[in-house]
Amino acid sequence: MSLRTLPRTDPTAILRYRDGIYAVDLLTAAIVEFDFFTRLEDEPGCLEEICERLGWAPRPADVLITLAKANGFVSEGPEGTIRTTALAREHLCSRSPWSLRGYFESLKDRQVARDFVQVLQTGKPAHWSGHDEAEADWHGAMQSEEFATAFTEAMDCRGVFLGKVLADQLAGELTGRRRVLDIGGGSGVYACALAANQPHLTGAVMEQAPVDALAKRKIAERGLADRVEVITGDMFAGKWPTNAEVHLFSNVMHDWDIPQIQQLLAHSAASLASGGIVVIHETFLNGEKTGPLPVAEYSCILMHSTQGRCYSITEMARLLEDAGFVRPRYVDTAGDRGAVIAEKA
Repeated sequence: MSLRTLPRTDPTAILRYRDGIYAVDLLTAAIVEFDFFTRLEDEPGCLEEICERLGWAPRPADVLITLAKANGFVSEGPEGTIRTTALAREHLCSRSPWSLRGYFESLKDRQVARDFVQVLQTGKPAHWSGHDEAEADWHGAMQSEEFATAFTEAMDCRGVFLGKVLADQLAGELTGRRRVLDIGGGSGVYACALAANQPHLTGAVMEQAPVDALAKRKIAERGLADRVEVITGDMFAGKWPTNAEVHLFSNVMHDWDIPQIQQLLAHSAASLASGGIVVIHETFLNGEKTGPLPVAEYSCILMHSTQGRCYSITEMARLLEDAGFVRPRYVDTAGDRGAVIAEKA
């Protein structure tokens, strides 16, 4: 079974092409439409001040500034003031004789670059690229059976690799634990990977229609229908089973803003068995939010099409502690991903 074996080669560089595809469009919007780096050179400021001056919403502005920090275009002082670096002053400020703003002008009419202008100003996600605008953002598009099936299949194929590495890294954490609840688990590939590599473990995948039917089919195809079930339901409704000792959120939190994450963690804290663990598996920024660059680039597509972004390890640990979990810690997995793990006291 492929969920129990790893490829001989590492696909991380291939994943990065897809993950970071929207970063150039966000930079184009910042450079061309807002002349952001020139304005920042003239008047440095904290995130809140920048948002006020430029009329930006905090979530997309955070993603742009993180991308700029990861590229070395801006720096942030201990007091929170963000300033341009020499690199940006010479090549991204419109007054400089070496300005490359004109080089990006030809990209300003790309659909995603135009989208980012609106996302920065409103904070609302754009429609999923290439999908009918009437379906609105990714969350709305997922109500369509055709889109949901195609998207879930796409995420499933990367999960075959990422799920195996996650299972290996969690082996010690799963010792003595019998059941995992995979919340918003898509095709169930991660719950299946844990079960396939931990014979003592059973699981359940919580998904809403139409993804729940696809999850049942994929789990059966993997020969794990007797150990991994599907629970149809809205994860935000809070009607979670109480018999799991492990709660897994794999590539879930980055689709949502902080209030929704707080809601999910509150449901987890209320239903997780005492002494159980919560595992948040996705891409994480470092504590200073200066990188890694591939994660800062991936955050652009999330900010564009969902209500979320990439969070730092520190941000996620704080959210877990605020929800009542203890001992948050981080482990690397694969493909620029990792897991933040915490315990229910």
